[in-house]
Amino acid sequence: MKNLPIGIQEFSEIITNDCYYIDKTNLLYQLINAGKTYFLSRPRRFGKSMTVSTFKEIFEGNKSLFQNTWIYDQWDWNTKYPVIRIDFSKISHKEIGLMNALVRELSTIANFFNITLQCKEPGTMFNELINLLTNKNKVVILIDEYDKPIIDYIDDIKNSDKNREILKNFYSVLKGNDANIKFLFLTGVSKFAKTSIFSDLNHLRDITFNTEFSCLCGYTQEDLESVFEDRIIDVCNHLNIEKSDCLAQIKHWYNGYSWDGKHKVYNPFGTLNFFANKEFRDYWFQTATPTFLVKLIRKNNYLPTDIENKVVRFSIFEKYELSRINILSMLLETGYLTIKEKVNSQEVRLDFPNYEVQSAFNTHLLEEFNNTDNNLNESVLFDLKQALVDCKMNVFHELLSILFANVVYDEKGRRSEDFYHSIFFLIVKMIGFTIESQIHTNLGRIDATIKTEKYIYILEFKVGTSQNALKQIKENNYHEKYKADKKEIVLMGIGFDNKKNNVRKPVVEKLWME
Repeated sequence: MKNLPIGIQEFSEIITNDCYYIDKTNLLYQLINAGKTYFLSRPRRFGKSMTVSTFKEIFEGNKSLFQNTWIYDQWDWNTKYPVIRIDFSKISHKEIGLMNALVRELSTIANFFNITLQCKEPGTMFNELINLLTNKNKVVILIDEYDKPIIDYIDDIKNSDKNREILKNFYSVLKGNDANIKFLFLTGVSKFAKTSIFSDLNHLRDITFNTEFSCLCGYTQEDLESVFEDRIIDVCNHLNIEKSDCLAQIKHWYNGYSWDGKHKVYNPFGTLNFFANKEFRDYWFQTATPTFLVKLIRKNNYLPTDIENKVVRFSIFEKYELSRINILSMLLETGYLTIKEKVNSQEVRLDFPNYEVQSAFNTHLLEEFNNTDNNLNESVLFDLKQALVDCKMNVFHELLSILFANVVYDEKGRRSEDFYHSIFFLIVKMIGFTIESQIHTNLGRIDATIKTEKYIYILEFKVGTSQNALKQIKENNYHEKYKADKKEIVLMGIGFDNKKNNVRKPVVEKLWME
């Protein structure tokens, strides 16, 4: 078996170390020939740096590295271009300041080309470097993680604005040098492409949501099954499961990312770590938990049900300002949500991409709403799941009360039935059951249904008595919708006590068993 390229971001290292490689050079070739200035947004650890590195090796004419790739006999390897590559994740801007970091980086690049720069300010140094390198050939400029000096201060508006102004002046050099540039490619996480940073770069082509390049980063299903076939067999033997079951579980855990609502890809980091460890766990999520985003969700009175399966206008991704963050847009750009489908030309449906992200994100969200120790949460959630499996409603109420007793409430939470409903929805998601919310019938709208192997629970929530909640279920015959399921139907009315900030004892009625 080949080596797994975990954490490797250099194309040359992938090839020389005999690592698995997913050949994307046909797409890179298309980009080079279709234009010359691009912007691509993708989440962290999704292959952006590998893409930049591959571009670098192509333009520098390192033919030997591409012997087994699509582009090998398609490219003029005799024509070489000087490449300016800047990776903002490696320039130590937090330690020495962005201005100093840029000066040091540009000086290092100049030294590599045996050039002495006379200018001392980043923007003028950049301009001088481009012009001097043009004496050899047109310049290729590759900028990776362009927005990191801003994102690193996402909760510090003063410093983020300061860095944004520095970058605006720095990037303003590029448009004036258009005649000197062969190819310009910028990557990042967030969509500042349409804000003041790039006001002078309105010629950039944003390919973030372009269908043609939707699989530029990440692994397709075909990639997974062909390139990693030996690893899949190895995992099957280790876990003692059939190949079809193994593929289904890998897909459930790590697939599902999409930027056009049509083509789906696997997260490379999670997939590679799974093959290395041969265990289904959270790998990508653990590299950087979304603490700031979770706190922002709570601060802005978002509910857990405000995040999943939401239809939004596509235009929200074109307007990005740190002072007015759109949470759903930010969750998409950082990889916690993905585009499940294009509803029409103006709207898309957002949801979690896969089980890894959904489970881990909901865990952190529950921790934000709940003051108790996470180990206690996990223990209670485990027992709560078993109570639903066995339809032990007294135990279910006792455990649910423990979780709700530790929820941190605000004034909106005390008044809102939606808040209680949303926390319950989050809890049920965490214990692994399918829960549907706000289901329409001909007589009304069911608050929620939960399906287990033996039971279908039909739930109604009311701020007030559980009896009134059950009454609404029965008056509207909500159970009629599930007659054909051939499972025992359990009607459950759950009341919420605003004074005690907790759930009242559910009123339960079983209908039949078939």
